[in-house]
Amino acid sequence: MIQFIVCGLLPIAAYLLGSIPTGYLLGQYLQEIDIRDYGSGSIGATNVLRTLGKGAAIAVLTLDLLKGAGAVALVDGVITVKAAGIPPSWQPWLATLAALAAVLGHSKSIWINFTGGKSVATSLGVLLVMNPFVGLGTLGVFLLVLAFSRIVSLSSISGAIAVNVLMIGLQQPLAYILFAAGAGGYVIWRHRSNIGRMLAGTEPQLGQNQTDFIR
Repeated sequence: MIQFIVCGLLPIAAYLLGSIPTGYLLGQYLQEIDIRDYGSGSIGATNVLRTLGKGAAIAVLTLDLLKGAGAVALVDGVITVKAAGIPPSWQPWLATLAALAAVLGHSKSIWINFTGGKSVATSLGVLLVMNPFVGLGTLGVFLLVLAFSRIVSLSSISGAIAVNVLMIGLQQPLAYILFAAGAGGYVIWRHRSNIGRMLAGTEPQLGQNQTDFIR
């Protein structure tokens, strides 16, 4: 019985961890603004960079990575505690469930009326714990596309596609492959407005003035 209670609590804990609105909190702390009223309206590191500067963006990026990593590490830690009674074979599925909960929490935070970011950094944090090679490979694709295009959204979408190829190519557990498909698709869906701007040729490049996007 105890293992089912623990398994039910893990995704809830992962969601609450993922839902900590780091970008929003930093905007309130540094400038007493709601970051959602500026730029793209996202609380993620890219919008924080354009609105609050590099230092704040690095802090948000790091914390959002840790949220995703922490969600999966939480599962690994609980499974190693024999008193929880959870079979090790459950690990990939529980890790995937916790990871999806954290990703959802970041983009639909209970603390800010179910708004949030686009879950790219949180997803990367998840991948770095699930499989460092997949995580680093995804990051490499992101950075390569960013270096050539200077468009963060295009780089994020490219990473979301690459993670599926890497998961399958490296023969990861089925649960992880399903996470890549679900989270990758979700990240792309969260960028649908960016896709529209890219098709229209109006998507801003990294470092470009964002005055036209302030709401």
